[in-house]
Amino acid sequence: MSTPRLTVPLTIESPVREADGMGGYELRWRDIGKIWAEMRSGAGGERFAEVGAQSVVTWRITVRAAPAGDPRRPRPEQRLRMGEGADARRFKIEAVAEKDAGGRWLVCVAKEESLA
Repeated sequence: MSTPRLTVPLTIESPVREADGMGGYELRWRDIGKIWAEMRSGAGGERFAEVGAQSVVTWRITVRAAPAGDPRRPRPEQRLRMGEGADARRFKIEAVAEKDAGGRWLVCVAKEESLA
């Protein structure tokens, strides 16, 4: 196995529930930290969403490993963001696993969803 080329800067975001003042809550995303990654696209497809057709692409995102519980270790309820503002791309993490037997790298299986 070759060493991954971590050339893509990403921000880890974690969901936070905040009261909306009407008895419910809003989901907000809080920046946890920045990491570097290698990204490889996988299968893509289209699905029908509430606002119309939506493009869905699966990504395998390799990052440097961190111990369980460390804020630098991505988790499935989180997402990764590439860029800032309205043009930012977001990748919802679905699974995280060790890439190598030595535990030096992690692979995040994530989905990027965007309006088609």
